[in-house]
Amino acid sequence: MDRLANTVRPYAWGSTTALPELLGTAPTGEPQAEMWLGAHPGAPSRIDRGAGPVSLAEVIDAAPEAELGADAVRAFGPRLPFLLKLLAAGSPLSLQVHPDRAQAAEGFADEERRGIPIDAGHRNYKDANHKPELIVALTLFDGLCGFRHPAQAADLLEGLGVDDLKPYVDILRASPEEDALREVLTAVLSAEHHAIAGTVERAAVAADQLAAQGGPHADAYAAYAVLAHHYPGDPGVLAAMLLNHVQLQPGEALFLGAGIPHAYLGGLGVELMANSDNVLRCGLTPKHVDVPELLRVVRFEAGDAGVLRPEDVNGEEVYETPIDEFRLSRFVAAPGAAPHALPSRTPQILLCTAGTVRLREAEGEAEAGDGDGAGDVLALAPGESVFVPAGERITLAGDGTLFRATVVA
Repeated sequence: MDRLANTVRPYAWGSTTALPELLGTAPTGEPQAEMWLGAHPGAPSRIDRGAGPVSLAEVIDAAPEAELGADAVRAFGPRLPFLLKLLAAGSPLSLQVHPDRAQAAEGFADEERRGIPIDAGHRNYKDANHKPELIVALTLFDGLCGFRHPAQAADLLEGLGVDDLKPYVDILRASPEEDALREVLTAVLSAEHHAIAGTVERAAVAADQLAAQGGPHADAYAAYAVLAHHYPGDPGVLAAMLLNHVQLQPGEALFLGAGIPHAYLGGLGVELMANSDNVLRCGLTPKHVDVPELLRVVRFEAGDAGVLRPEDVNGEEVYETPIDEFRLSRFVAAPGAAPHALPSRTPQILLCTAGTVRLREAEGEAEAGDGDGAGDVLALAPGESVFVPAGERITLAGDGTLFRATVVA
């Protein structure tokens, strides 16, 4: 196993304190949004096997079957198919959706044919892969996920008492579910900015007042008022009102599949996703919003947010998703408990988020000259992580929480 040195991304929406508190470092005063763990070319982790730090991506490229195992290479190709993150949102992220694999492949090929530069601001597809995501809350985590039922969205909008919203309310009450959601989202995002900005402002003022009064929608109204504060006049604020507002407790999770509109509003979490940069934005951003392409990708299906809780599988708390490129689980180690052996057939990244977790290589697993003798122990503190190649047997013990990211192969 190899300790990872990871990059922290300073996106403007990042918290200035959440990651420093977890990592035990001093805040810099600048936002620290995401710490990336993996082999994504944008910011690959680094390891040192005795010859100095080297990119994990380069290590995998040099010997994919040795690092990933034959099963994973056969299933996903000679690359690590997931990216693990610590995500710290201090302010709302953009409202967005991700394409499925077929949509991504088609969109990427089309933009390549049209010669759109990969770094162009109006480019939608950076690669040909899908981008399902899983977020697990480490603190109270605020977000939006999936469409409300149209009648519920109508009640929420009508409760604001803004006359300009009445046509949307009528559509939501009168049309079939998919048609209603599609028609209202299309109308909101296609409106001229100067025409809808006043409606957004009036809705925001009303939401702020209703949040202060309490009531069944107070938390949701408060969240929408915050969005309007960060993005005044943005039609994405009204689009967000069509979505479920959810507050995750620590340990709870959301799975965000293809076509599901969502946004992270605030909190600290562990995020795991397929390796892709494909994002189609719906609003709450100064970046490009391609409304026709967005409407092609969005799934206009109403339902609750689908909060996930882990299921115990022989001491491993697993967050079940329908995705093979990644699998996330959690171990809560207790003092005095017997060491827990981890499965070894697939590559894995292990991340400590609380306490101290001790990882021991099984006798005979360490390679000569790698700096760690057979049976050596690595102690992980919060925010510390390791990469474990396929086939390497590890046990864990201690007094802390460890997240395990791997694949299904």
